[in-house]
Amino acid sequence: MICVKPIVSSSIPQMARGYVVSVKPPRVYEAKPTPRRYGVQKTFLYNQYTRMLEASDNSPIIFLQHTNFAAQRLQKLRRDIADANTKFSVSLSSATPSLVEIGAPTLAVMRTSLFGVALRDFAAFDAEQAAQIAGLLKGGLAVLTLPSFNPPQLDAILRALDRSVPSKKPGVTQPTPIKPQDDPNFIPGRKMQRVKPILTPELVVMGALIERRVFGMDSVRDVSKLPTLDTLRAQIVGLLSSPAVQLAAILSEASGGKLARTLEGLKKGLEESQSAEASS
Repeated sequence: MICVKPIVSSSIPQMARGYVVSVKPPRVYEAKPTPRRYGVQKTFLYNQYTRMLEASDNSPIIFLQHTNFAAQRLQKLRRDIADANTKFSVSLSSATPSLVEIGAPTLAVMRTSLFGVALRDFAAFDAEQAAQIAGLLKGGLAVLTLPSFNPPQLDAILRALDRSVPSKKPGVTQPTPIKPQDDPNFIPGRKMQRVKPILTPELVVMGALIERRVFGMDSVRDVSKLPTLDTLRAQIVGLLSSPAVQLAAILSEASGGKLARTLEGLKKGLEESQSAEASS
């Protein structure tokens, strides 16, 4: 007796899975619990992505698009990032270099669907910010998280990524697999040995989330060229203190009888500048 399996038509369209970060509201289906319940692994990843977004106020997130990366190649990329961070941690400001306590960056491959859910549910972002981040992400997603906002460290890591995964030259395409029928040595009825093409990995910086502000591809490179916060503070203090230093120098030089002559010279200079502006 032959049993024929009945054909059941489904109202849910079958769509190919793609690398899309969607922040749209979830669909509601009948006879399914709301909100959706995830398994142990997905719940762990969802919580991990949520903690990552919560820490983005102090820990920058660099969004990367990866293509044709094998597990061994991904491990080598992590080693290159760790080596670049170790070299950056060596302070050359003194005669004897010493190690500076700087946390190591972390590279992780993301599941785009779960990251989109975590991004949509993150309360600190409104719908516009979440959509802006989702619009940056295309293809396979990986994120590089830094322990703190340090532009020189970010610049060192980006240069290490460029060295480890050089950009693809224009006009160069990935090799396509050869079909058995296209092989001149193909014999009908004989199984041919399948040879996988050697693909070249690609890595592109798509954007960043720094201090919960969204930066595009080019803006990330510009931010990495900035000095550290301590250097900026020192420059601001220098700008604010320079007028007082100049006044103190003038008063120190104009001691005794020179003070009257110095003030008289300043007065004449101001009068000449005002008369020049009035005549013009």
